[in-house]
Amino acid sequence: MLFLNEKGILENAASHSLRKLRRDVMDILSTAVEAVDPGDAIRRNLVIDDGELRIDGVALDLDRYSNVYVMGGGKAGGSMAEAIEELLGDRVTTGIVNVLKGTESDYHLEKIRLNGASHPTPGEDGVRGVEEMLTFMEGASEEDLFIVLISGGGSSLMTYPARDISLSEIRSLTERLLRSGATINELNAVRKHLSAIKGGLMAKSAHPATVLSLILSDVVGDPLDTIASGPTSPDHTTFEDAIDVLKKRGIWDETPPSVRRHLEKGLDGEIEETPKAGDMIFDRVHNVVIGSNLTAAREAQRRAEELGYHSLLWSTSVEGEAKEVGMTLADIVKEIVEADTPVKRPAALIAGGETTVTVTGNGIGGRNQELALGASLEIAGYDVAVAALATDGIDGPTDAAGAIVDGSTLKRAETMNMDALQFLADNDSYTFFSRLGDALLTGPTGTNVNDLILILVPS
Repeated sequence: MLFLNEKGILENAASHSLRKLRRDVMDILSTAVEAVDPGDAIRRNLVIDDGELRIDGVALDLDRYSNVYVMGGGKAGGSMAEAIEELLGDRVTTGIVNVLKGTESDYHLEKIRLNGASHPTPGEDGVRGVEEMLTFMEGASEEDLFIVLISGGGSSLMTYPARDISLSEIRSLTERLLRSGATINELNAVRKHLSAIKGGLMAKSAHPATVLSLILSDVVGDPLDTIASGPTSPDHTTFEDAIDVLKKRGIWDETPPSVRRHLEKGLDGEIEETPKAGDMIFDRVHNVVIGSNLTAAREAQRRAEELGYHSLLWSTSVEGEAKEVGMTLADIVKEIVEADTPVKRPAALIAGGETTVTVTGNGIGGRNQELALGASLEIAGYDVAVAALATDGIDGPTDAAGAIVDGSTLKRAETMNMDALQFLADNDSYTFFSRLGDALLTGPTGTNVNDLILILVPS
């Protein structure tokens, strides 16, 4: 069971019809998250046959390597590492993978060590893990194979600041960027130019070894250079881009002086740019996406149709201000109810991506909870359900993965003397849904492929 509070979510339904919608929402979302289990994704895609490793058109003769090291980081790192040990067995020399602190003991490994690290604010524990990875890479030769496991959260979990920047400066700047509403692409453009490992620099450290990166994508469109800040991918962003992001988001003047100096040196050519496409260091680097938001969304669509809904996969590239996206989706709900368009009733509309929240209030929440709260304002009185879910089980700095709303949400809130508009203005969606009992609780799921949005409309 994915949802720890499934019973309470069902009991909160104001009618039999809404109870069924809530049950179906949790069924469909559970199926979608199961489809992107990272260990299963590796087992489905990676084949070991007669000493040859094959995946997605890549074929590697394992017998030619003296050492097979497993490195990496991300929220899905534990189950990915388990699958690699299971498939490669004694061929694995050793390894270290940075995972969410507190989840290290959830997995059973013999050769690969899981290092618990802080997220979303990077910590010294993550830095130490990366330092250990780099010690293996610095002496690498053509007889070494590095299997790098990359998943969402890797940018924070695999932090290793450039020499002239402190971890505390990285932390404070990351927090400012998150609060400014910066997109994941903008955030990573900055991170890559303040790091000694991101933006292809891990691949550079491992050269001339062979690198096989297995990637679970948590970024809209699956851009290899953005997922976990692209440690083994060519980087198309520049120092100029990083500076532009900080200025666009209005935080350049608040940026620590040492960070500004570092970026300006890069702009002037005094610090080498991150490696770009065509660089020889990528000649033996293979980057393979093993799962993405589209994988989960398609499975949600399949399950919805099994349950009798007409389905529409609206988009897996949803971005923008969370509450505004919620309101826009609510407008589509009205079209479905009133005109059977863009999909006929009973209808399931599925979307995916990653919205942002520009924080102006003092509350606590996450982008999925804020999206759901925004939608609730527009669907009041309608016999529909809307849910937004972070597939990693962590929505903002809260213990909720998201939230579910329906046509009765506002009325129920009013009976508890809660003004939804005020909670939205305060960016306090977590408090709102916790009191209402409609926060979706899953705990860490062990995977991460962005967010899923599901709308159900009955006949």
